[in-house]
Amino acid sequence: MIFKVDLVREKRSTRFLTRTQPERLNPAHPLQWLVLLVLSFSADLFAAADEQPNRIDSGPSQARPHIIVFLIDDLGVMDTSVPFLVDPQGQPVKHPLNEFYRTPHLERLAGQGTRFSQFYAMSVCSPTRVSLLTGQTSARHRTTQWIDPAQRNAGRFDPVDWNWAGLKPDSVTLPRLLQQAGYRTIHCGKGHFGPFDSLGSDPTQLGFDLNIGGSAAGQPGSYYGKENFGNIPGPRERWGVPSLQAYHGQDLFLTEALTREFNRSLREAVANQSPFFGYFAHYAVHAPFQPDSRFIDHYPGVSKQLAAFGALVEGVDHSLGQVLAQLEESGVAEQTLIVFVGDNGSDSPRGDQNAISCAAPLRGKKGTHYEGGIRVPCLIAWAKPQPDHPLQKQWPIAQGKILEQVTAIYDLTPTLLQLATGSSAGLPQPTDGRSLWPELAGTAPQRDADFLMHFPHEHRSSYFSAFRRGDWKLVYHWLRPESERFELYDLAVDPAESTNLVEREGRQLEAMAKALQHALLQADAQPPLTEDRAIPLEFQLPRKR
Repeated sequence: MIFKVDLVREKRSTRFLTRTQPERLNPAHPLQWLVLLVLSFSADLFAAADEQPNRIDSGPSQARPHIIVFLIDDLGVMDTSVPFLVDPQGQPVKHPLNEFYRTPHLERLAGQGTRFSQFYAMSVCSPTRVSLLTGQTSARHRTTQWIDPAQRNAGRFDPVDWNWAGLKPDSVTLPRLLQQAGYRTIHCGKGHFGPFDSLGSDPTQLGFDLNIGGSAAGQPGSYYGKENFGNIPGPRERWGVPSLQAYHGQDLFLTEALTREFNRSLREAVANQSPFFGYFAHYAVHAPFQPDSRFIDHYPGVSKQLAAFGALVEGVDHSLGQVLAQLEESGVAEQTLIVFVGDNGSDSPRGDQNAISCAAPLRGKKGTHYEGGIRVPCLIAWAKPQPDHPLQKQWPIAQGKILEQVTAIYDLTPTLLQLATGSSAGLPQPTDGRSLWPELAGTAPQRDADFLMHFPHEHRSSYFSAFRRGDWKLVYHWLRPESERFELYDLAVDPAESTNLVEREGRQLEAMAKALQHALLQADAQPPLTEDRAIPLEFQLPRKR
């Protein structure tokens, strides 16, 4: 009798184990050793195949999709020439701000892809960036405030243990999962995932193979190559953009330098026949509002700061055009997905922070609880539409379509992971995002979802939670007196949030408040502290009206 071999699947593992029972193995019988060798080798093959169940064949018969995410700093929903807002019939409406900006390459991309009219991010940058990499809302991952890289930026009533440290080497991130799936993962531009001297400040510790220009800094020391992009000895030297020494001293704008290096990395990935994930997080259009000489003359008759802001926006669009041209030149445009998205509401230098101005017709700007502070542009398209291409047939995207459903930054995470691996499994649990592929094809009905924005900190709007369900939006101000604690808006008829319906819609207020309370509990959100900083505040439901 020869020995037995059992193949037993480990609990919660995809690896096979080989268990032998060699009690009667006779070393004098070569056949028995041959059987052992064959079975053992077969088990190893099964293990290797099962270890990566979602890997897509990377051979010539089936090209793998490439992915590029353009994440634009401080770019609000009204900061491009592409209209993202729609009328009651769902048709795009160009507002005066759309006429001010010049983004022709984004206009072309909008015509060949799908954009979202009600796409949300967090009100400041670091929470959004962590949400994009993890698929979780900020209340859950607890990086609920922008990360001051130099010191812990906590307000008087902030939760004691909010996640100032940001992402860490053991964090499960989208780039790490793609890296494990065989992707070349490229980080270019602003990082801002953790403070100075933390491992998380280095994108290569978070799943990126290559880091171009990323650090703990949340803004560039300078946009100018002649100023070494801020790498000048002095108190602000740590805010200098790293890894661009080849351009120091040159008359070159930061947006251009980053684009050149990003395109170089794309050429290298294509030459190596590697599927790539490019995370291109421009420092633009964040302050300082330094004029880009290539485009500044396109904005006459306005303040210097506003002209500089317009030139920053146009520079980002020019970068988009350069990358699209590089993809075409490299012969991979048909198999490359482009995501273009902002990280929080506009910080355009016009109008009061709570006015209907820099995001008009919406109210507010970056850092506020109003729509202008959390609504951002989002557009998804194939770099070169070709409906007969195998990948585009498998993952179709409706061209020129606008989706009005409520969606959020963390929805991109499972969407991109599913495209790359065939599944959105592996993300941190619980995951707040959901794949958008059913809607992108343009055939499935739109699905509305709730959106939670939790901000237990100080900023332009302080200590608030915002909650969106259907057409209704509720804002809860944790530290205000009861009479000022709630704001309730019907965005279908009042997108500018001009009329607080708290007194008029008592039943709706009660329902929304309970829904917000439930969402906060489900996300294990951290409330602000009581006035004596002794204990966390309790959520207070509204009194009966």
